[in-house]
Amino acid sequence: MILRPVRDTAADAEAVQELSAAALADPAGAGPAPLPTPLRLAGARHLARTDAGGCWLAAVDGEPVGVVLSMRREGLWAPSLFAVRPSARGKGVGRLLLERAVTHARGCLRGMVCAPDSPAAVRRYRLAGFTLHPAMRLAGRVDRDGLIDPGDIPVHRGNASHLHLLDSVDRRLRGSAHGPDHELMLGHFEELLIADALAGSGYCYRDGGAVRLLAATSKRIAARLLREALARVPDGVEARVDFLTAEQEWALDVGLEVGLTPGAGGFVGVRGMRPPAPYLPSGAFL
Repeated sequence: MILRPVRDTAADAEAVQELSAAALADPAGAGPAPLPTPLRLAGARHLARTDAGGCWLAAVDGEPVGVVLSMRREGLWAPSLFAVRPSARGKGVGRLLLERAVTHARGCLRGMVCAPDSPAAVRRYRLAGFTLHPAMRLAGRVDRDGLIDPGDIPVHRGNASHLHLLDSVDRRLRGSAHGPDHELMLGHFEELLIADALAGSGYCYRDGGAVRLLAATSKRIAARLLREALARVPDGVEARVDFLTAEQEWALDVGLEVGLTPGAGGFVGVRGMRPPAPYLPSGAFL
């Protein structure tokens, strides 16, 4: 087996995409709502550029069998993708990949990861020092009769001019900004919602029916953003909110208001920190 860095090439991005799809297709790799293919491809190349030391590909006889993508952001290390082809599991591929990626975390005081309901992934992340918090997901059609609009916190669409606000909220909640990841998400997710008032600030990315990432300085603003995002889900499209830990009861309450169904949804792992709140991680970009 050969381990090598993921390169910023179309061929490596396709290999990462194929491995990710193979892992998600297997019941043991079941996870959150998958990212759109264009974003998966762009995301692999993005992390190969920004975090070459944290992105590794494993191959046997020239065939990719596993991949790990991870990033460092202002002292926070975050695995973004950890996938092993089902036929290669149980052979030490995942262990070697994660050991190599963990070297990219040296000097980072904090860590965060979103893990699927996969015993192998949970084992690897626990051995890497993460405290794992069980999470829920919300899914279903939005009952618009249940939407509450207090109207006292304005929400509007955001753009690249709000990057400083986004990074400021990130630092307050998780101790580090997303930095260049926001530019990538702005270019691929359907819309960015912003709340910026005297009561505080927050933001939320929505893509179709999926709430991809939400961060706010108060539960009140977070709930307002989530309601607005769910209100904008097109009719007939299933809404999805992933990785709700116990600290995110405000999000569970909003989901129940609009008829979404809760269910088990993997784990949020942290090390050197508590789970950020109010905060709904994106999974891939945390």
